[in-house]
Amino acid sequence: MERFGVAARHLGYLQRRNAYMGKGRLEAFSDGVIAIIITIMVLEIKVPHGFDLAALRPLIPIFLSYVLSFIYIGIYWNNHHHLLQAVRQVNGRILWANLHLLFWLSLIPFVTGWMGENHFAAMPVALYGTVLMLAAIAYYILTRALISYHGKDSTLAIAVGEDFKGKVSVVFYAVAIPLAFVNSWFACALYVLVAIIWLIPDRRIEKTLSEF
Repeated sequence: MERFGVAARHLGYLQRRNAYMGKGRLEAFSDGVIAIIITIMVLEIKVPHGFDLAALRPLIPIFLSYVLSFIYIGIYWNNHHHLLQAVRQVNGRILWANLHLLFWLSLIPFVTGWMGENHFAAMPVALYGTVLMLAAIAYYILTRALISYHGKDSTLAIAVGEDFKGKVSVVFYAVAIPLAFVNSWFACALYVLVAIIWLIPDRRIEKTLSEF
């Protein structure tokens, strides 16, 4: 009987531990994946064989696409960090939502390289926007999963609010994707505009955390 009692207590402990999973491993894994994504992108920039400035000219489109994608990855890392600062635990649904986000982010090096190598041609620019849009949707799903788990009255829910930036971003991506087949530079301008919107400091989560 004593053995059964110990086993029951151990089972109860495991159930409680699984029900309240810490966020540490999720943060560490996400940071590692994002670091690898940036590393892959920079390795796509090949060293030219020439030794003068003219040798660098063919790399300009590749470098510009790298800069844009680096900014986007930085925006996601920054916002992902702030998002998890407002929560304490995660569950299985959140883990899968986070992996869903990382999946689309992991495709950014591919579409970045394709777009840069083809000098911002229509199809690569449209696919680039598609990946950005799906990453934005995945981030929205992750945010909703966290809010659903922690409650509508949680610090995160209060800080995120209506998520106007996230919704506007998806609309801009949806416009930019077909626009790429009309004028790829206009589509790229929309991508830059979305990045600028997110680069404008948003202190909602930091302000809300400081109030609690």
